Amino acid sequence: MLRVAQNLYDYRELMFTLAWKNVTLRYKQAYLGIAWAVIKPVTLMLVFTLVRSFVGIDNGSIPYPILTFAALMPWMFFQESVADGVNSVVSNTSLIKKIYFPREIFPITSVATKLIELGINALILAALMAWYGMVPTMYVLWAPLIILYTALTALTIAFVGAAVNVYYRDVGQALPVLLNLLMYASPVIYPLELVKDKLLVQQAAGEWSGLLYAAYTMNPLAGIIDAFQRAVLRGTAPDLAALLPGTLLVAVLLPLSYSFFKRAENYFADVI
Repeated sequence: MLRVAQNLYDYRELMFTLAWKNVTLRYKQAYLGIAWAVIKPVTLMLVFTLVRSFVGIDNGSIPYPILTFAALMPWMFFQESVADGVNSVVSNTSLIKKIYFPREIFPITSVATKLIELGINALILAALMAWYGMVPTMYVLWAPLIILYTALTALTIAFVGAAVNVYYRDVGQALPVLLNLLMYASPVIYPLELVKDKLLVQQAAGEWSGLLYAAYTMNPLAGIIDAFQRAVLRGTAPDLAALLPGTLLVAVLLPLSYSFFKRAENYFADVI
């Protein structure tokens, strides 16, 4: 961990340059430019709200549009961080062949760059809260920790995905499909409380209900989204029982993912 931190500090100027390159290339020749960072989550919020009007999802006391937008914030940060992180090595082929530097800078920079769009979405969320007359409490201080946890979760996938993608480009092609499936397995459209009520209270799956709920919360995004909604909108502390399974999974897999990446990077220049 100390070695990673030292590498990030030593190559901070390169990381800043790469981050700026990522931002400019993403919106280059786009007429609306960075406004797309606003359009995408707002559009999804409106679509989900429309779907909810037909399906009838129970959202409790929080207005559904703002509840969904608060779910989309960490989800989109995770989704786009993973997508860019997995493709970060193959998209910098020329740089890899010219000079040596720690290759983990690519996925880490990809994740860090997404903080810009996350900040824009935070302003929209603040505007929505003001519109609905909602005032954040001291529990909003949990938000930076939740976002940090989200970034580590994204890096867990980005490290191993970026390494495998160098050898098998199918990974980059299959990733959008896999992430879309993961969204439906995460409490983005529906709240985690709904899953908890169905499985733990109503015992909808019988004797398997407890096991299924535990498996569901192994998805780190389940705890992340619920925690973010609780801290920012509900004014309560995160549900640690929902956070713990995913946190333990990330704690185990992140070092393994990074180790796999470092082993594979020795051959990037030859294969890519």
